[in-house]
Amino acid sequence: MSRVAKNPIEVPKGVDVNINGQEVSAKGPKGNETMTLHSDVSLAMEDGVLGVKTNSEAKSAVAMAGTMRALVNNLVIGVSTGFEKKLELRGVGYRAQAQGQAVNLSLGFSHPVVHQVPQGVKVETPSQTEIVVSGSNKQIVGQVAADIRSYRPPEPYKGKGVRYVGEYVAMKEAKKK
Repeated sequence: MSRVAKNPIEVPKGVDVNINGQEVSAKGPKGNETMTLHSDVSLAMEDGVLGVKTNSEAKSAVAMAGTMRALVNNLVIGVSTGFEKKLELRGVGYRAQAQGQAVNLSLGFSHPVVHQVPQGVKVETPSQTEIVVSGSNKQIVGQVAADIRSYRPPEPYKGKGVRYVGEYVAMKEAKKK
């Protein structure tokens, strides 16, 4: 089995994990999440610890065991503490404003950009140049943050655009006469 799959998954207090065949569901303070395991992998729970096992010795089953372990771990972390991505806007006049399940962005275009946020994801704007995307599903949170960033990715000459907090943007030197 892969090294990743050998690691047990600790289930924190307040999180309820149910295994029904290949269906795994977790319920916690941040919400409910469900996922389907691959047919080559099985999951067992003993004393509040989840363990992943392969159903065959095929190389693909061993690889899938590590993947499924990581996904189940993200499921447990998501319903207990949740995930968040922080974005920042750099540029003159670049602003963001959260309104319900949408984010209004002013990114230097002739029109405002309105990004609709899917169910289960919460978007906050602590200031006009900061966006915080949070939720219990790591994949959806990351996709929403990537979609917002894709409207105006940081450009390499002035660094203007939407970037993740702490993201390094390699700056280029301007043309010389």
